[in-house]
Amino acid sequence: MFPATIMSSLAFLLPVGPPPHTVIFGSSRIRIGEMVRGGAWVKLVLITLAFGLLRRRSSSVSTPPNYPTGPRPIFPMTTAFVRPFLWLLLSVAAQAHFVHAQASSQELQQAQTSRRVPSVVFIGNSFTYGAGSPVRFFRPGAVTDLNGEGVGGVPALFKCFVAQAGRDFEVSLETAGGKGLDYHVEKKSAVLARAWDYAVALSFSTLNKDQPGNPELLVRSARQLAELLRSKNPNVDIRLIATWSRADQTYPKAGHWHGKPIEQMALDVRAAYDLAVQTSPAIRGVIPVGQAWNRAMQSGIADPNPYDGIEFGKVSLWTHDHYHGSTFGYYLEALMIFGDLTGLDPRSLGKDERAAFELGMSAAQTVALQQVAHDELMVTKGRPPLAKFTRLSVDQ
Repeated sequence: MFPATIMSSLAFLLPVGPPPHTVIFGSSRIRIGEMVRGGAWVKLVLITLAFGLLRRRSSSVSTPPNYPTGPRPIFPMTTAFVRPFLWLLLSVAAQAHFVHAQASSQELQQAQTSRRVPSVVFIGNSFTYGAGSPVRFFRPGAVTDLNGEGVGGVPALFKCFVAQAGRDFEVSLETAGGKGLDYHVEKKSAVLARAWDYAVALSFSTLNKDQPGNPELLVRSARQLAELLRSKNPNVDIRLIATWSRADQTYPKAGHWHGKPIEQMALDVRAAYDLAVQTSPAIRGVIPVGQAWNRAMQSGIADPNPYDGIEFGKVSLWTHDHYHGSTFGYYLEALMIFGDLTGLDPRSLGKDERAAFELGMSAAQTVALQQVAHDELMVTKGRPPLAKFTRLSVDQ
């Protein structure tokens, strides 16, 4: 019984051995082959030592009359040779095991680094948190509102999309209604000064609240924001969102873009954001959300003028104030961010996309907006084809 007990304790090769092996193997970071390589030397040496010790121990146990007494070495060689040989084996095995443990530790650290969930912060205003629609409070628990206001908004839609694509991001948002990037730089630097992997930002919808259409404030504040973010992570990926035309700035006589086509404000806003990118190399590019809205209207999916009623079979991208987005408008915004940031094809989300279902959108509306996002993203010069994927079900 004693020898069997000792030998059964020397299972160092497989996950079914000691309980710690099972725990480590359950992490999915160690393969069986690595366990075998690391435990083989230890197992060989300990079995050899166990045989020698057990044979010596047997000499102290009472034996029948006339039974040969005295220790019997396990090999036909002198004890004086066996003992140094066993110690040599043990020393070599210990060194080999130590080297293997170090290599495994390095591999584990590399795997943990490669699997680290990237972080993204959304910086903006009511166009980010989804004012005027149910999107504002969509899944607030899925994201971190740095202001503690319980907002889900467009960031929560993005989080929902990436989850269905089998990806993961740590999503945070810092928003303030009616504010531009200058406000966030001046008032929220302490909150934003972290080592983010990605940052997605937008400024006030007219570029400058006091001087509509003037890009100077946007250009200056975007550069300052980029410098702030890069001070914590020089490799942060910063992208700006060029927002949409406001119907209330186009159709009423008091609007700054009155008398111009509905598409013009979005084009002017885009030009201002392009200028911000040109003057700040730290900013990677512009996500053309406003031009995606233009495309939706030009393709007949969205009604271009909410003041004369919404045409049958079309959606309105604006909410009741003809200023902020509707559920459809914010959904399209989130699709554009998703496709631009991940390089994945929004169309792969499909007609059964979860957020659209929860927000009450029809399958036809969902698919149509996904197509618009894809088409607008692919207009960008030099962009590689968007990668398709299989959407994960709710259970998955």
